[in-house]
Amino acid sequence: MRESFKEVANAALLPLRLVASDPILSRLGLRSMRDERIRAALPHCRGRVLDVGCGEGNRLVRSYQGPGVGVDVHPWPGADIICDTERLPFASGSFDTVTILAALNHIPHRVEVMRECGRVLTPSGALLVTMIGLFLGKVRHRLAWWDRDQRERRHAAGEVAGMSERDVVEAMGKAGFRVRRRLRFVCGLNSLYIAGAR
Repeated sequence: MRESFKEVANAALLPLRLVASDPILSRLGLRSMRDERIRAALPHCRGRVLDVGCGEGNRLVRSYQGPGVGVDVHPWPGADIICDTERLPFASGSFDTVTILAALNHIPHRVEVMRECGRVLTPSGALLVTMIGLFLGKVRHRLAWWDRDQRERRHAAGEVAGMSERDVVEAMGKAGFRVRRRLRFVCGLNSLYIAGAR
């Protein structure tokens, strides 16, 4: 009974969850958008995982029950490796799953980075990308005044607040991936793209 009440509260308080900080939501017993992305991606992670754009806390890798590495270009606390994601410091075929959670829109050279993700993936590996739509992304980025990513790391040329389904699928295609499945979460406002090599 308590779990179903939590699900109703998470759905009913969605506007608050889109703009409030993780600590506030945690104190209220609600899931953050970061929690939702991790919940959506984890069931699809297999084998050795690389999280590109892991952000502060490297939470996907820390939540995963297997081996994983989190990389970012920004020196966030908790990132395993700070590097240029267009030149990942791993051998070809090193990972079974590569994730880019709510970060593809922040990568100016996204096609090149996804090509590099394809290089480090095994032939049967999967690329998992979560993305919010452009309009809602703009709203959320403007309202999330507390977000360190917004305050400390200014957007570079080529970064956008969110991406349309067409833009995500097109960029993945240019990088050599084919979307196998798209799953919507957070009341359909966010999407998980599961892709493999063409």
